[in-house]
Amino acid sequence: MDKIVSLCKRRGFIYPGSEIYGGFGGFWDYGPLGVEVKNNIKREWWRDIVYNRENIVGIDAAIIMNPQVWVSSGHVEAFSDPLVECKKCNHRYRADKLDSQVCPDCKGELTEPKRFNLLTEVYIGTTEEAKKRAYLRGEITQGVFVNFSNVLNSSRIKIPFGIAQIGKAFRNEITPGNFTYRSREFEQMELEFFVKPSKDTKKIFEYWKNERLKWYTSLGLKKENLRYREHAPDERAHYAKFAEDIEYKSPFGWS
Repeated sequence: MDKIVSLCKRRGFIYPGSEIYGGFGGFWDYGPLGVEVKNNIKREWWRDIVYNRENIVGIDAAIIMNPQVWVSSGHVEAFSDPLVECKKCNHRYRADKLDSQVCPDCKGELTEPKRFNLLTEVYIGTTEEAKKRAYLRGEITQGVFVNFSNVLNSSRIKIPFGIAQIGKAFRNEITPGNFTYRSREFEQMELEFFVKPSKDTKKIFEYWKNERLKWYTSLGLKKENLRYREHAPDERAHYAKFAEDIEYKSPFGWS
């Protein structure tokens, strides 16, 4: 992985964020070639999802929303990972990512897991007294949901239809790593497709699964390096009844 990071930096794809000041864990800057690759991928995705379909429209929602959005969505209460801390070296880790019950750095004893919320807090206001706590969005989905009625009422569109969005999201990861695979700031491309509850719901879900797999392979990814993986009940997002990923076989495993 160090060789890949070094190559990306030398060729102008990706640099460590704020590198001249020592960097900042979990943040990356895209160089001249990197930003072109990223923009090309975004354009291709937007063309496939929005421009090529009559029942899908796009939006660009704000990064910071009324904090009540995150309370109502359940993120303030449930958007968290299990955190443990070494009693000896004070390093912190995600409990569900450790292979043993001792510190991987110094073999010290670990604390009992506690829930660590991944939302990144910010404060908005002109004076200390007037400042209000808000959050950088932990996902771009909520911007779609809060604008569902606006889109429906202002567009010549009706259910079933989709809303697409590309934008930045932020997660205060306990242990960012694996290059850009687990970052604290990242960009998402997301489609929310709305249907009326019916017996055809599963069929529609399967359609979109196949469509996304076809799109990934159209970019040149080998099909043998892609797979579907259903989420176990204890790893689903707190608002999901069912979830399935398309995973890629990376140098450090399926992810």
